[in-house]
Amino acid sequence: MVLQSLKNCRWLSCVRRTPKACFWSTASGGLIIQSVSNDVYQNLAVEDWIHDHMDLEKQQVLFLWRNSPAVVIGRHQNPWQECNLRLLRQKNIKLARRRSGGGTVYHDLGNINLTFFTTRKKYERMENLKLIVKALKALRPQLDVQVTDRYDILLDSQYKISGTAAKLGRTSAYHHCTLLCNADKFVLSSVLKSPYKGLKSNATPSVPASVKNLFEEDPSLTSEIILDAIAKEYAVQHQIDHHITLINPVDEALLPGISNKTKELQTWEWVYGKTPKFSISTCLNMAYKDSVLDIKVNMDVKHGRIEVCNIDLPEQWLPPGLYSELVKSLTGSKFCPNEITALVTTLLRVCPQDDELHNRWSLLCENMIRLM
Repeated sequence: MVLQSLKNCRWLSCVRRTPKACFWSTASGGLIIQSVSNDVYQNLAVEDWIHDHMDLEKQQVLFLWRNSPAVVIGRHQNPWQECNLRLLRQKNIKLARRRSGGGTVYHDLGNINLTFFTTRKKYERMENLKLIVKALKALRPQLDVQVTDRYDILLDSQYKISGTAAKLGRTSAYHHCTLLCNADKFVLSSVLKSPYKGLKSNATPSVPASVKNLFEEDPSLTSEIILDAIAKEYAVQHQIDHHITLINPVDEALLPGISNKTKELQTWEWVYGKTPKFSISTCLNMAYKDSVLDIKVNMDVKHGRIEVCNIDLPEQWLPPGLYSELVKSLTGSKFCPNEITALVTTLLRVCPQDDELHNRWSLLCENMIRLM
């Protein structure tokens, strides 16, 4: 094991890192870029920038990046269906929507992200994944890793360590994938579990899978060692120098217009508003005094906003006018706890000055907010 570690040290010394450069004007062939940022929105913006601005006929690109805790959903997915949004807010974990398809993934610093950029004609996911497997085998020949027909990488024939997504433009394309090195599996499994019942959507659903970290198989493997091994294999296959260019995704001089791309990816309209239309049909079991009330709620949500809202309340539980005002106010509002909280707080001011009504109103509003 000591001999193997020494070999790794000598080998890794071949990988050189330098700070930013005008990488679009470098020699043709292949280019390896690594982000110095761990911000998910900034790194996704770099993907968009490279896809939109670089001449991929001239040079193919491998982009390496890692994120602080974040959940990333596919372009056509529903965040309410894919993850536990309340838990994300509690743990201060970011939610981002990619411009590519595919399923939902959890990122943290124990997870490597790799994006392969080519022209659309040269786009080949299977070859990219085989490159990763070859790099892992070069590091640890004993690893049982293989690519599946679904473009996943499995460890020990059963544990998923990498998933794939892609964007195919008119002339350019990119394929990105994750690689689980030492991610927090407890957080991963917790946040990628939606608490919603009765949600119906045509959004692309994720396919659950058993996962495992490479670190669990071999504790001597680190994200840095694995990342450099993949960079070396990419350099060998593209016959380029073992050189990684470090870039800062906030550098407007290097990446003109990058800040606007980053801002757009953070907006509510992109993260939530791009969700395909969905409906919720559920029953709120509200404990009130010595009884439990069953309140049926049906909603249609389009572009992240409540399009249709029906709340089936027991007769005379709230004055008809107050109930009607609630439904009217919810319709057209964002399906969002912050907005609904502000809305019901405003409505509470017009509620009759009656303690019983206030208690009932508050209970209903609290349960409606939990739906978000």
